[in-house]
Amino acid sequence: MASSKIDSLALEIANCLRDRGETISVAESSAGGLVSAALLAVPGASAYFLGGSVVYTRPAKSALLAVPDAILDEYRSASEPHALALARAARDRLGADWGLAETGAAGPTGNRYGDAAGHTCIAIAGATEIVRTVETADDDRAANMGRFTEATLALAAEILKAP
Repeated sequence: MASSKIDSLALEIANCLRDRGETISVAESSAGGLVSAALLAVPGASAYFLGGSVVYTRPAKSALLAVPDAILDEYRSASEPHALALARAARDRLGADWGLAETGAAGPTGNRYGDAAGHTCIAIAGATEIVRTVETADDDRAANMGRFTEATLALAAEILKAP
């Protein structure tokens, strides 16, 4: 599922973080660990990557990221507020400068909240907080996982390259 675009984005992020002396941690759901894998594939990742978690279920979000039940109750999964809460939790849990998160429905069907396959919300939390919704209009699970990964990395690259 790796692509030259994903590899290129991961390298951009790595270079930005190293140049700035900053770190990142990741919480991902429907991308299934591909965001973390892309960042770790860059040699020297230990200089900027503090850790990642695949938080596909509520128990994982509670146990791995210590996301409070009140937040999980308030913001449904695969929503922008939920993605931002995951990004903040990933950042705070590991003491990173930046938290990066993804939560969605890869397919082939939608999720229990009414989101169609190909829907995800991505967020970055650090000196800047940005959240976006991505819709691929595709029910191909593997393709969506790759697209979710690319969109998540593109958001991080965009924010980290900003002055």
